[in-house]
Amino acid sequence: MNYQWYPGHMTKAKRMMQENIKLIDLVIELVDARAPMSSRNPDIDELGKNKSRIILLNKADLADACQNQKWTDYFQKRGLHVQEMNSKTGMGIKSIEALVQEACREKIERDRKRGIINRPVRAMVTGIPNVGKSTFINALAGKACAKTGNKPGVTKGKQWIRLNKNLELLDTPGILWPRFENQVVGERLAMIGSINDEILHADELAVAILSFLQREYPGSLEDRYGVHEDEDSYKTLEEICIKRQCFQKGQQPDLLRASGMIIEEFRSGKIGRITLEYPEEWQ
Repeated sequence: MNYQWYPGHMTKAKRMMQENIKLIDLVIELVDARAPMSSRNPDIDELGKNKSRIILLNKADLADACQNQKWTDYFQKRGLHVQEMNSKTGMGIKSIEALVQEACREKIERDRKRGIINRPVRAMVTGIPNVGKSTFINALAGKACAKTGNKPGVTKGKQWIRLNKNLELLDTPGILWPRFENQVVGERLAMIGSINDEILHADELAVAILSFLQREYPGSLEDRYGVHEDEDSYKTLEEICIKRQCFQKGQQPDLLRASGMIIEEFRSGKIGRITLEYPEEWQ
């Protein structure tokens, strides 16, 4: 399966971000902790190259705890401020404002020396679709001030949100990049739900998930579904289909229904805390 998704509004969104970057002190980039590099838009590094930077490892509770620490170390060694977080549960939210002050310490000190006091930090919140930007903003604000949805592409335009006297946020739409040079990146984005499911083949994506889990997390499928992990991931899919009683009329296995279940259970963490990529790949 070829993984590509770049709807027209993303070109407009990227242009808007380029126009607004001059107003910004700080770029807060949310990534999915299960795929921290694949879920980073490479355009953001160019866009925010002269700005203070924070990386938020969102959905950290769905990722392998050991790998979360390795990714935190990886980004910190590259001069970025990092925080593990779950914007849905509020994990890590209380630490964000202190992290913002730390990341912008030099800017705040420059303002103070120039006699500018209590000017709020202006931060652009960026990230790919469905990574949790709006949920993060709402959790930080303590109220629903940004649109949210469990699908990519909910935020279509910019929104300025004043949190308090110290911090203003610019919420931006989730944008991908026009072409995935490495289809493994596209596959990982499909697994975590950052590509529109309507353009994907659920059975192929489910088989890709099963294949990864059998290779990197052996025993996880047996624990969850009580199946023998066959080298042929398609056979494993068929066995899960039978174990979970996913049948069409006439007792024919309903592979699409079973595939949708596997994708949902993987994304929601029911199969376990899974990380799709490791820092060693990106040294």
